[in-house]
Amino acid sequence: MDSPAINQIFRQLFAPARGCLRRHAQAAQNGFQQNLSHTRRGYATRRRTDYMGDGQSNWQQRLDHFPRDVSKQIREYPRLTAKELARRSQRPTRVKMFTRDFIDDSLYNPNYGYFPRNATIFNLAEPFDFNSIEDGAKFQKLVDQSYIEFEDDLDAIQQDDLRQLWHTPTELFRPYYGEAVARWLVANYKASLYPYHDLVIYEIGAGNGTLMCNILDHIRETDMDVYHRTKFRIIEISQSLAEMQNTSLRHSRYFTDHLEHIQIINKSIFDWDTHVPEPSFFLALEVIDNFAHDTLRYDPYTEQPLQGSVLIDEEGRFYEYYEPNLDDLVSRFLRLRRAASRHQPPRTPISRPFYPPWLRKVRHSLPFAPNLTVPEYLPTRLLQFFDILTTHFPHHRLLISDFTKLATPIPGLNAPIAQTRYKRENVMVTTPYIHQGYFDIFFPTDFELMEDIYRAVTGKLTRVCSHADFLGSWADIESTRLKSGENVLLGGDMGGWYANVGVMITA
Repeated sequence: MDSPAINQIFRQLFAPARGCLRRHAQAAQNGFQQNLSHTRRGYATRRRTDYMGDGQSNWQQRLDHFPRDVSKQIREYPRLTAKELARRSQRPTRVKMFTRDFIDDSLYNPNYGYFPRNATIFNLAEPFDFNSIEDGAKFQKLVDQSYIEFEDDLDAIQQDDLRQLWHTPTELFRPYYGEAVARWLVANYKASLYPYHDLVIYEIGAGNGTLMCNILDHIRETDMDVYHRTKFRIIEISQSLAEMQNTSLRHSRYFTDHLEHIQIINKSIFDWDTHVPEPSFFLALEVIDNFAHDTLRYDPYTEQPLQGSVLIDEEGRFYEYYEPNLDDLVSRFLRLRRAASRHQPPRTPISRPFYPPWLRKVRHSLPFAPNLTVPEYLPTRLLQFFDILTTHFPHHRLLISDFTKLATPIPGLNAPIAQTRYKRENVMVTTPYIHQGYFDIFFPTDFELMEDIYRAVTGKLTRVCSHADFLGSWADIESTRLKSGENVLLGGDMGGWYANVGVMITA
């Protein structure tokens, strides 16, 4: 965390002109170290004084360097939601919010959020000719070189040391990845809906719009009867990405034909309020990892869960704290998990088999031991997404793909990666409570738990498989095979990428 490169990043992020931290020279010079001391997780030292006689918690998390007591601010500051903050053009101070609202605001606030501000997705001028590439190592070099050339072209227009750039399988394996999804869509459509219904497709997290174009191109080239009945609708929260998707569409050789089949709706899926009675297919590919999560920590003795919040003081510093009163969304998620999870008891920081109660109590009785367990990150926003599908898209079929595991320095169960990019290098930090809008925050997905919750909410049957299994069934494998026999489109033992990605499909 203390490398010169990271210090440079945070000196830029927390300079006085940003209006976030102290407005004097010392804060500008030491912004990274100062902010870090207020965002690391720290702990009180003993348990016995943590509870008042009425059973309520007066526990106040102690940060590493024992900053000032903020109990008064916790009582007095208003609690805001991400939706309320969306009307603000400046990052908030003197407020508190649940973890999910802080993350949602950091990523999606229309004025300073990460995605509205940083909508740069790597794309290739021309697709790779996989059959002519020697092996996986050569493919990696070609990807690296393509990244350099892509960013050189951007820098020629405008230099940006803080440019956020990422890639997706849709872009790397274009058009074959999109064609695989198209084959799955057409096969399932013909098996149960054709010719009585149109092929209606919704996509969220559509990025550059490449997947949409590849799907429509393939359907037009292979099945005109289905193409004439295809409707593709993108639900896009970012105005800049919506514009980019329109631009991508113009690059398709079937641009004029596609116009009759496409609608780009610039709004959040969480603001959706229109009933869609017809059968539809819903695509969410590498998007739920950026859905906001709530945090819980547990009392190691009573096993009581406490819900996490973050307080932002008058100088823009962050204080993480936990309270025993759970809000309705978290309470509902826990009830659903207890009822639906195939693992009983569900996996939590206090139920893991290698951490029995007696060992947990011994550990937390030691001097200076933490008075709560490590955090657990709950996918509560994902639950709300399933509610929207059930309410407004009752006849949907869902295709989700996302990361099953991530290597992160942030402690906790289901902990996210929080990272930014500086001078073309990725930089990870050890907390999700960081300067809003400059960091991507993304989570692994527990596919077993997601499947259990989805089935409980929607009543639909599902199938979970690996990224490689799905693409092995639907992709043009020969066109993505390298000279060495490796297939970079497939994960696992085939020498491919995205081996840590899973897929869930509505049956």
